Amino acid sequence: MAVFKPPKISNMFAATSDGGSLDDGIVNFLTGGNSDYVSVREAIHNSDLYSLVSQVSGDLASSRLIADATRAQGILNNPDQRTNPHAFWQSFFAQMLFNGEAFAYRWRNANGQDQRWEQLRPSQVQPYITDDGSGLLYQVSFDEPMIGTQFFGQGDIIHVRLMSTNGGLTGISPLTALSNELNVKRESDKLTIQALKQSINANGVLSIKGGGLIDWKTKASRSKQFMSQYTASNGGPIVLDDLEDFKPLEIKSNVAALLGQVNWTSTQIAKVYGVPDSYLNGTGDQQSSLDQIKGLYANALNRFMSAVVGELNTKLSANIMADVRPAIDPMGDNYLGMLANIVKQGALGQNQFEYLVRKQGYLPDDMPIAIMPKPTMKGGDKEDEEN
Repeated sequence: MAVFKPPKISNMFAATSDGGSLDDGIVNFLTGGNSDYVSVREAIHNSDLYSLVSQVSGDLASSRLIADATRAQGILNNPDQRTNPHAFWQSFFAQMLFNGEAFAYRWRNANGQDQRWEQLRPSQVQPYITDDGSGLLYQVSFDEPMIGTQFFGQGDIIHVRLMSTNGGLTGISPLTALSNELNVKRESDKLTIQALKQSINANGVLSIKGGGLIDWKTKASRSKQFMSQYTASNGGPIVLDDLEDFKPLEIKSNVAALLGQVNWTSTQIAKVYGVPDSYLNGTGDQQSSLDQIKGLYANALNRFMSAVVGELNTKLSANIMADVRPAIDPMGDNYLGMLANIVKQGALGQNQFEYLVRKQGYLPDDMPIAIMPKPTMKGGDKEDEEN
């Protein structure tokens, strides 16, 4: 583990307004020069945000990272022996989607070879820049008291950034753009719950016909008698005389409109992440076909994956490519149909088709060679005879 003594550094990129450290799970950024940030703990309680991040991070983890070096491929296939590869990568991608940044420390042996990667929470990492601007240094606070706080160089930290406004040194969380929307959603939920409670408090209106003006005590007495009958009936019919009329209350249309706010917020969240809103179980664009939606979703996955591949190529000194096909075509049916169409057009040979299909795992390697039956001749046909 390469450890650096605290160097001469310039101002840190991210800090709280009072100079203190950020709490665990809080997005490591400031908006507009103040502490108007969105907590990740709050974000995961939003069903739309949880649904999107869970799905996108899972699909990114299902994609394949392919390196041209054996050692690089080994660490990509199993970054942390304490957990399985899919769980590690999904957690890593989820951190990137929530915070706009994701960190992992590279535990390496004496020869500099990666042994395992340890994912770091944003609250554990504080990036610094040297006064000469030659590079970044990272102050990492480990959970283990025996390790404590250490300084590391750029080569020791995997640091993935999404959109940046400072030359790619740090990333900006997509939650920054959702601050107002989440506030509106929060207040809308409060108003909706309050309206529903108030609409349910009064079950209905009991009208007494032909009784003239009666005092409030008589009204209260008749209401209690009616509710006693309603409770005793256990949902059965209620008996009223000709002088009484009961009308149950209904939820007003404006309250129903408040319940529709969820569609608006889900559309905004999908827009910020560049994902088709139909993937959030919304109505989506009714004019878009399934193939168009898949194409838009594949573009979104490629954008996120490009940020990861760019960082891995730099830190691992390898040529790494990402294959997101397993995420958008898990059964391989679309890929198989595309290859079959290419073969039909004569641009791909049968042996090449079989090679690609086997490489994708669609057919087992030990599958026997196909034995095609000879075509049967129709009646009256004669075989060509040699003269």
